Amino acid sequence: MGAGLWMNFMSIPEKHKEGAKKRYKCAILTISTSKYWKKEKGEEHIGDESGEIARELVTKSGHKVVYYDVIPDREDKIYEGISKALSSDAEFVITSGGTGLTKSDITIEVVSKFMDKAMPGFGELFRLKSYEEVGTAAVLSRAIGGVINQKAIFCLPGSPEAVRLALKEIIMPEIAHIMKHVRE
Repeated sequence: MGAGLWMNFMSIPEKHKEGAKKRYKCAILTISTSKYWKKEKGEEHIGDESGEIARELVTKSGHKVVYYDVIPDREDKIYEGISKALSSDAEFVITSGGTGLTKSDITIEVVSKFMDKAMPGFGELFRLKSYEEVGTAAVLSRAIGGVINQKAIFCLPGSPEAVRLALKEIIMPEIAHIMKHVRE
């Protein structure tokens, strides 16, 4: 392949991002019954490391967190939390927790009911990148991405390292491109 053709091929992803807004508003939801009860009791430190990492990485990337909450692993509370996040002025939503295989892991089932479109490539890429770090344990994650009412949503595992991986390696580098297409 000639150098000129290769250079044009390599710039294609950047061309897709042209015209995309660079700063967005984000909602963050931590889905954890144990952290929720600590919050409800008024405990000063609820131990939401994943939520803190998400907030830090979103803001370091130049975006603004406009909504944050900790909710329990209950269908009605997840539904309520997602509804509030979507009705805020957030343009994309990050959830952490409830994506595993236990009985209480119902985030995917609840959020899937809201979705207008799934973004299967997000979950596939997340599991591929997770495999590089945790090996075959990556199959335990049901992380998903999608679109609800022209807002992107990403449901991540509750692990701080999983949140860091998803945000640093996938979501933050691609959010402008994703949002450009979500709004078309």
